[in-house]
Amino acid sequence: MKLALFGAGGKMGMRLSANLRKSAEFDTAHVEVSEEGRTRLKGEFGVTAVEAGAALDDADVVVLAVPDTVIGKVAHGIIDQVKPGAMIFCLDGAAPFAGHLPDREDVSYFMSHPCHPPIWNDETDPEAKKDYFGGIAAKQGIVNVLVQGPEEHYSLGDKVGRAIYAPVARSHRVTLKQFALLEPGLSETVNGSLMLVLRQAMDEVIKKGVSYECARDFLLGHMNIMGAVMFDEHKGVFSDAANKAIEYGIPVLMKDDWKRCFDDDEIAASVERIT
Repeated sequence: MKLALFGAGGKMGMRLSANLRKSAEFDTAHVEVSEEGRTRLKGEFGVTAVEAGAALDDADVVVLAVPDTVIGKVAHGIIDQVKPGAMIFCLDGAAPFAGHLPDREDVSYFMSHPCHPPIWNDETDPEAKKDYFGGIAAKQGIVNVLVQGPEEHYSLGDKVGRAIYAPVARSHRVTLKQFALLEPGLSETVNGSLMLVLRQAMDEVIKKGVSYECARDFLLGHMNIMGAVMFDEHKGVFSDAANKAIEYGIPVLMKDDWKRCFDDDEIAASVERIT
């Protein structure tokens, strides 16, 4: 099955290129506009990038490993060369959610995004334990959306997702709106913001005289056990003192209406900023 990979020499494209080389399912044509990216492909994989037209000729799947801000432009630029019945595959849901993909009823649109390796896992291989992003050695989940196209194309999109993000532990199917709740809503707006607050809190403790090593050990250890209890990884309870600190801390740290970041208009505005 022929697969055209756009942005093959970029940061994400190189990750995908490495995994596609291991797959017997796909014959990959690599497209990269930058000279730096072409050199990177040639140097690391011995792959010669081809022009877009050659890659698109009879391609069954077109993977857009390009930034969210240019997916719409790239997709509109190539759509007339995509054969009927082919699949255009995105790595994120922002552009499809924002309506930036071309109006073409005879092609399928699919999105697949990695969950990244979980904090609590059973990895024992040293390379897998250090694979924080995923797609190299650590197992991870993926989230899929069949944005447009026949139902039988879901299995094809899932197969592509499992190949490019390998090794994959399991895949989850959601709607495009549900994915927008996951990202940017849950993963970036909430998780990313609170993770930055945790780092800033640690830095504040360090400013007041606690050593970096002590503060980091103490915070990461408590993140591990408290997170394990809160996210159903470990059956346990917090002390009365901890519960009182949490009860007091939430209104100090969070606005009463913070959950509005999951409202439709807030999600739409966040996606628009990304794209």
